[in-house]
Amino acid sequence: MRLLLLACLRARTGNATTAARIQSHLHAAGHICVLKDAFMYESQTEIANLISTDKFDGALAIHLYKGGRLLQGSRIPFGIIFGGTDVNEDVKCEEKHRVMGAVLEEARFAVAFTVKMKELAAAEWPDARKKIYVQTQGIKTTPKETFDWYRFLQNAGIPTDTGSLHVFLLICGLRRVKDPLYLVDVFSDWHRKEPSIHLGIIGPAVDPLFTSEVKEKVKRAPGVHLLQEMPQDDLHAAMKRCFAVVNSSISEGMSAAILEAMDLNIPVLARNIPGNAAIIKHKETGLLFSNPQKSTESLLHEDGDLHYHICTHRSLLCCPRV
Repeated sequence: MRLLLLACLRARTGNATTAARIQSHLHAAGHICVLKDAFMYESQTEIANLISTDKFDGALAIHLYKGGRLLQGSRIPFGIIFGGTDVNEDVKCEEKHRVMGAVLEEARFAVAFTVKMKELAAAEWPDARKKIYVQTQGIKTTPKETFDWYRFLQNAGIPTDTGSLHVFLLICGLRRVKDPLYLVDVFSDWHRKEPSIHLGIIGPAVDPLFTSEVKEKVKRAPGVHLLQEMPQDDLHAAMKRCFAVVNSSISEGMSAAILEAMDLNIPVLARNIPGNAAIIKHKETGLLFSNPQKSTESLLHEDGDLHYHICTHRSLLCCPRV
């Protein structure tokens, strides 16, 4: 089959990573899959012309609104893969809710990464329940063997001449739904007490205005560093060297960064939201927190001994490969 795959393809974001992985699997299964950026098209007519010109047999879209709305009225069968923000956030907008319901009605099937996501979608559009299938994500990491960790630290402004470092990485596109500022104050306070603690926020500037807010906040927060986005194999190598990966999102479909950390056997510290709780069992495959203070308290022993938990969590929370 010749398939069109529509997704938001901003470089080094979760949707782009997911789309590339789906394309790779479809190619391996013997299909032709053409990946197109949904942001490059403004109307259903443009997509209809693309489908006609390139003679596609079917289509997939990641994100019920951003990708799916472009396939409305399509002359070929199509399926939808929920992105996360569509079901978690966009449903709050009446117009988007209406459009997404119409898209889901036309779609042959829809895929949710978790049971919770399916239930959320089915609650909004009950008639679609039978066409929604749960398929958890697979993941593959490719850490670069020649990655220079010490140069990475130097570029981040993290001193390398101290005895021990405990670097946490928060990996996300800089936009409000990812809430990267949620933990800045508590990590900065922790750094003042324990200078070995550093939080690195790394990801593309998806929202320029919000990115400016993040930059200003980080400037006033010792121990917190805003890092340049980097190629995926370098990022995986950096994750492999850090103490833990952090997630503070307001909502998630299924975080690729968390899955990648698990694949690399790196502990995960994540905000207790449905998308994260679907893949993390508290104190077994990661740590879930409900407020900023709990994020650091969960890493401290009763006597406040960080070193104790460095050893404990590295042994207990390094997850089996997923």
